[in-house]
Amino acid sequence: MAHYLILIALMVCSFVNVSCLNPFAPRLDIDLTAQSCADLTTIENLLCSFRHAYSFKDTTLYGSLIEDGFTFIYTDYDRGVDITWGREDEMRTTYGLFQSTQSLTLIWNNELSSSGNDTMRTSLRGFNLIVTFNPSDIT
Repeated sequence: MAHYLILIALMVCSFVNVSCLNPFAPRLDIDLTAQSCADLTTIENLLCSFRHAYSFKDTTLYGSLIEDGFTFIYTDYDRGVDITWGREDEMRTTYGLFQSTQSLTLIWNNELSSSGNDTMRTSLRGFNLIVTFNPSDIT
């Protein structure tokens, strides 16, 4: 009789353990512990943090990477003028991007040039940003 109780207890435990698995839920493809980039003392970890902010559409992480004196400058070639905005506009624009897309994939290209010392470094590299608004609208 004791053997049957143990067998039934094992079967219940097995069922409870298996019931925690959801066969319809997709697995997370990335290992966050392996790709931790919290130490922002290296350029690679800073770029890794930007990639995570875009991938997870995390404005809190993105905001922690943008300093108060941030200035964004781009050229509007149609009007022939440079457009400038500060951190507040950058955060509002990025929030809008994060909210209006289904997914974002930021890929950093190889470093083209690098200069500086231990306390200040300039790194020049390009990037590819894949913006998916919906499955039929990918930019």
